[in-house]
Amino acid sequence: MNRFLTILTVPVVLLACGGRDGTQRTVIQNKGSDTLVNVAQAWAEAYGAIDPSLAVAVSGGGSGTGISSMINGTVDIANSSRAMRPEEIEAARAQGQDPIEFIVGYDALAIFLHHDNPLSELRVAQLASIYGERGELTRWAQLGVTVPGCESGEIILVSRQNNSGTYAYFQEAVLGEDEFKLGTRDMHGSKDVVDLVENTPCAIGYSGLAYANEHVNMPCVQFEDGPCVTPSVETAIDRTYPIARPLFMYTSGQPVGGIRTYMDWILSNEGQCIIFDMGYAPVRNLTCA
Repeated sequence: MNRFLTILTVPVVLLACGGRDGTQRTVIQNKGSDTLVNVAQAWAEAYGAIDPSLAVAVSGGGSGTGISSMINGTVDIANSSRAMRPEEIEAARAQGQDPIEFIVGYDALAIFLHHDNPLSELRVAQLASIYGERGELTRWAQLGVTVPGCESGEIILVSRQNNSGTYAYFQEAVLGEDEFKLGTRDMHGSKDVVDLVENTPCAIGYSGLAYANEHVNMPCVQFEDGPCVTPSVETAIDRTYPIARPLFMYTSGQPVGGIRTYMDWILSNEGQCIIFDMGYAPVRNLTCA
């Protein structure tokens, strides 16, 4: 991970606390990935109890939104479930920003099926054929299953909007050079993906493991020559799950002051146990209470 000592140019805001002592509070603006928004909020709340003089304002909107805000210099920390692209880094530098990358955890990108769908395993190549424009898999019968409640037998594709880092990672890791098929139902957030699959017998969707619930099934996933691996925190930690991915935070320049302290805390055992408790893999093996 390359980090360079530069002057931080994004806006850390000092606001009156409103407390009886009249002290001021540092407010860090943190925006981006829907995959990370819940854990980012958990980090912000936990750190607020540790240091009440620093508040973290968290909002989602997708990785693309966070990265655009980083480019424009309107956030202190951008959350992303994909790495910044070279052209985005160039655009940021043209605006006087110098993005510094932090890997803050890992996530297994789970495949979600309706609870009554009996399919228990999928190959990455099959996923590509289901979602890819050149793919030929359009009906559940082609995968050898009949789904109760899915009278048409059609595979209904649930995806994310194209400003999502989850969308971009899935396209890169699964589709490769292909594009998504037309007609996908593009959801604004990860929870929306799971909710639609839960209520649509014909559907298949993908999203971060932390959004799974007992009302959807998650098949194991395999490369052609590998074992079929079930998505879990453990298989994200050891990278045996075929579509596990890093999760990122970006600052403009080497962080200093409160942002430096906050980032150090996120990567500490305390911060990493929070991301573990939220259903993601920490950046290293550790024991959490």
